Amino acid sequence: MARRLRFNGTGSSSGGCPSVHEDLDSGEVVVHGPPLSDPEDIAQLQHLSEGEVAIVVPRDLLVDWAPKERTRQVRTIDLDEFGGLFEKFEHTAWRLETRRRYASDEANDNWQQFVETGTADWSFDNPYCKAIRKQSDQGKRVERVRIVDQPPTIGQLYLLDNAKRNSAMGEDIRNLWRADADRLRLPAEDFWLFDSRLIALLRFDDDDQLTHVDLITEPAEVVRCCMVRDAAWHHAVPWKQFTAKMNSDG
Repeated sequence: MARRLRFNGTGSSSGGCPSVHEDLDSGEVVVHGPPLSDPEDIAQLQHLSEGEVAIVVPRDLLVDWAPKERTRQVRTIDLDEFGGLFEKFEHTAWRLETRRRYASDEANDNWQQFVETGTADWSFDNPYCKAIRKQSDQGKRVERVRIVDQPPTIGQLYLLDNAKRNSAMGEDIRNLWRADADRLRLPAEDFWLFDSRLIALLRFDDDDQLTHVDLITEPAEVVRCCMVRDAAWHHAVPWKQFTAKMNSDG
């Protein structure tokens, strides 16, 4: 079975080699770059076995992009503390949503209304809405990219309708087909990125319930998520345009 490799970063400004990847299951690190080819250089290497190839990479590549620890050091917070992050960010809050279902949506009063009618009467009277409107009024940016399957799940259609409310609060919401997300090799992760320095990685159980959040500040991980943000944001389509096209194609 093929490895699940994640691109960590490259030492090349043009996007070529050398680069570092990480095996998500084993934790092994895969580094590629130009091979060491001079026979006199190769003769100095110890423990070079048959079939192995020596490569040359800048020291900064390993310092910047190799995982610092086998198990990343994160701080786990509960949902109440997570909610408080939306009161504290200074400039930007950016979200990637990749799941096909969020169980918490189905507990909302307007879920059944949407299932029955295809639309919902959205309320702004909850802590999240109040926090986002307050932040938007101060000129702070709240953005998100939502991945959508073809055909969309009922949960994804619900969130497309939900975008009406969140946009009215000041959020900038865009959508991306899953096929395009896969082509871009976006990770199957749900996270918020606050001020390009703090990752709030959302953790779900087998029933699609959000259980807790891991806070990550490791620089290489933050930069990786910034790269994910930039790729997703560049290719995603504003939700109104995306919905209109989806409905016309249907």
